Amino acid sequence: MAEPLEAPSTPAALLAAPGYAARRLYQAYLAAWVHTVDSTLTGPQFAVLTAVDCFPGVDQGSLASSVALDRSTMADVAKRLEERGLLLREPDAADGRRKLLRLSEAGKEKLTEVDTRARRLDEQLLDGYSPLRRRILLDELTALAEHWERLAAD
Repeated sequence: MAEPLEAPSTPAALLAAPGYAARRLYQAYLAAWVHTVDSTLTGPQFAVLTAVDCFPGVDQGSLASSVALDRSTMADVAKRLEERGLLLREPDAADGRRKLLRLSEAGKEKLTEVDTRARRLDEQLLDGYSPLRRRILLDELTALAEHWERLAAD
């Protein structure tokens, strides 16, 4: 087991806490997304459009965990995308409670338009990192996210 972190004793120590650093990264990422990628399509909405493009006809509930959303948030995101005309939600013929998702033509166009800018942002976020350092950083961030998700589930 890892050594416990000492309680922050100064403002500088508080600002070095993992939660604070994660919040700073998230806030900076959101600002960069709005500025660089799209001011009306959120990251979670983009993730849903991308996943539906990869798996047309997928059911809404199954898709939720793959895009890191809980089921109720997934339902809200899908509904908003449907209202914007970017997503089609159709009842499953075998189980009317399940909603099957497909991109509309407008959704396909929006995804194509936004994907290029999102990939550019991905490159900018890791600018200055070698391919090896990028892989190591992403592996560490993924492991940390999985660890924090387990903590939240306990």
